[in-house]
Amino acid sequence: MTYVVTDNCIKCKYTDCVEVCPVDCFYEGENMLVIHPDECIDCGVCEPECPAEAIKPDTEPGLEEWLQLNAEYAAKWPNITTKKDPLPEAEEMDGVTGKLEKYFSSEPGEGD
Repeated sequence: MTYVVTDNCIKCKYTDCVEVCPVDCFYEGENMLVIHPDECIDCGVCEPECPAEAIKPDTEPGLEEWLQLNAEYAAKWPNITTKKDPLPEAEEMDGVTGKLEKYFSSEPGEGD
């Protein structure tokens, strides 16, 4: 098992989760974060820290595409280990549906 970041992170990008991760397995895209599935130790401390509830265990049904997306972009994006401010539109975008199709950016973030 590993944890994955899902679509509600898109255009929110809260980084509360990266501060508590003991193995620094978060990677930063332009408008979301991902978890490297091979680095995640399945401790679960990140899940309750996400204000957008975008982090889920990969054992939940229907998360296969998110596991693949997390793995793909963790290999491309820079590592992030320190908390940053969320995106300006985070509150209004929290809970919006269809974010992957409408708003996902494959561009990398700044990282640490």
